[in-house]
Amino acid sequence: MQLGAIVVGGWAVGQVLRRTTPIGRDIGPRADAIMAGDGSPQDGPADATLRLAVFTDYRCPACRHAFPAMEEAVRRDGKVRVIYKDWPIFGPPSERAASIALASAEQGIYPAVHRRLMTDSRIIDDDMLRDVVTGAGGDWSRATRWLAAHAELVAGRLRANGQEAYSIGLSGTPGFLAGPMLVMGAIDAGDFGRLFARARVAN
Repeated sequence: MQLGAIVVGGWAVGQVLRRTTPIGRDIGPRADAIMAGDGSPQDGPADATLRLAVFTDYRCPACRHAFPAMEEAVRRDGKVRVIYKDWPIFGPPSERAASIALASAEQGIYPAVHRRLMTDSRIIDDDMLRDVVTGAGGDWSRATRWLAAHAELVAGRLRANGQEAYSIGLSGTPGFLAGPMLVMGAIDAGDFGRLFARARVAN
């Protein structure tokens, strides 16, 4: 009985400490180039007061766990522009998914493709990717033709994303950079809200 009370009490204290400890690490000017978002798909209001760069892999369980919380927090806030930084570190299927997602940007459907890839639990192969692209309103043949014609451009973008991730101290996915504030690992919607608030003060 006493042990149970101690465990519950310890958990409650841990939750309070987590909610009161400042969230994120200020990486300073290193964030500036990433926040510019050059060459990366983006989504959100043009008049956003905050930018959020998201480093993810479609096969990363923590990324998939954090995704609904991020979407909820961004929707609640209404003034966050998301910069997508595909960083495929889980092998060839991840690289193929990221490449197809980037190729879909040419059709204006990247955010919808990204959302479907983050929430589809099937094994990633071309049948699954075709379903994702067409389900997002895209043309699969057009996406694969575009990718074949721009393969080096896409590979370069993925390499650049990896270099940016390493430059700010990320060792894996997910990573969330709100303004100059960096958080590594999955967080919930409340923590995203705290991150946004702290980033706006730091900007």
